[in-house]
Amino acid sequence: MTTTRTRRRSLIASLVGVLILGSIGAASPGPAAAAGPTVRPGTGTATGATGAPGAPGTIGEHAQTAQATILAGSAIQPGSVDRTSPRVRAEYRATLDLDYGTRKLSVDSTATITNQTDGPIDRVELNTIAGPLGSIVIRGAWVDGGAVSAKRTDQTIVVPLGGILPEGAAVTVRVKYGATLRTSLSGSNWLFTKANGIANLYRWLPWVSKATPFARPNHGDPFVTANSPYVRVTVRTDRKLVIASTGDRTSISADGLTQTFEARNVRDFTITAAPDFRTRSMLVGDTTVRTYYRSGANAPLILDSAVDAFRAIQTRLGDYPHPTFKVVQSAGGYGMESPGLIWIPYGIGSANLRYLVTHETAHQWFYGIVGNDQARQPFADEAAADFMARYTLGLRRGPQCSTARLDRKIYDYSSACYYETIYIQGGNLLDDVRKRMGSTAFWSALRGYVTANRYGLVGNIDLLRALDAGTSIDLGATMFRTRFPSHY
Repeated sequence: MTTTRTRRRSLIASLVGVLILGSIGAASPGPAAAAGPTVRPGTGTATGATGAPGAPGTIGEHAQTAQATILAGSAIQPGSVDRTSPRVRAEYRATLDLDYGTRKLSVDSTATITNQTDGPIDRVELNTIAGPLGSIVIRGAWVDGGAVSAKRTDQTIVVPLGGILPEGAAVTVRVKYGATLRTSLSGSNWLFTKANGIANLYRWLPWVSKATPFARPNHGDPFVTANSPYVRVTVRTDRKLVIASTGDRTSISADGLTQTFEARNVRDFTITAAPDFRTRSMLVGDTTVRTYYRSGANAPLILDSAVDAFRAIQTRLGDYPHPTFKVVQSAGGYGMESPGLIWIPYGIGSANLRYLVTHETAHQWFYGIVGNDQARQPFADEAAADFMARYTLGLRRGPQCSTARLDRKIYDYSSACYYETIYIQGGNLLDDVRKRMGSTAFWSALRGYVTANRYGLVGNIDLLRALDAGTSIDLGATMFRTRFPSHY
């Protein structure tokens, strides 16, 4: 369908672009035991569009580094607006070739993106930690079948659309890349590694986001991704592997080397694989809780903890949307959440286990069902998840760092005090709100917040306002203002 435009058509397109830009105006600016860190000693609302050149967290200067030829039938219009947004609707279809022996992987991913934002965009920013951790090599990028010049900065692949995608219009964005898993668990390597016989692939699938720095002074989660209604991933491997993924398996080849997985209403897609994973399962209502493990140590306790946590939290917060909840022994590192799946690190002892499983299970609701900008407003998911875990298990404790603001980004907290501030102080604040409101009003308000924002992307203020609306007490003035000065 590729066509070559005549000079006359190019001139007309340029004039149309000028008119479009004139009508649009300026671009939008762009844990551990009760004491410590086995849940990352650290794990924000998407602020919408980004694009001001040089603005923190944006990549404006390369918005149109290479204008693609606009193909016949494409919804892309000539022009540029230097604007993107994570709030588009995107469906993903990808093929992952994973060589377990060499740790090499190749990814071919296509996102079908519909612009549901309040303005046009001219680029998409795709998140993948294969950038900072996997020695990524981008092998090509295409928009509606036409090649474009994508650029990777940190954990963001920026794909110029070659023009403007208007509101309501759709486009396909295809990216191919190669990468290599690490072999250690140090730093953030555990997110993208092969160790202890297990391959960890977190945030490998290029996902619509906004440019967000990966480096941080703690183990906070530097991510913001919106919900996708549908994801299909085909995994091809060099040997037979048992794969625990965000999606549920829909097919497997006769030789066991090709498996396909599908998921609905998720905001990332994790892969964990080992040749000798074993499983245990238990049905809780309509949901299968399944554990995957290589080491049998604590396997019964992990399943028991997951079932108890899942049942208790679902009763409080409402129905779980996925048919299976997977609790997976990862290569190591820290506990970690993904929609439909959590990681429990290889070799963890029994002392922290029940708390860790419960905290990560709570993330199925806070971040999984109700999304937030985890990098810029971590209170919305980490404080809520830790409150749920400690309330469920009766593990409330005092913080080991002085009282601090709860409205900062992960980058603004030290390694020593991120967990103590966001998790412990944040969770304790929510428990104090429960006591102030009364349990009946509190749980009704919190459940209502989850229901109202199901599959959405919200922030601190949305959670605080939902609680405030559930009582005649002015929580904003009496409990929130001093801890969230940027919101009040």
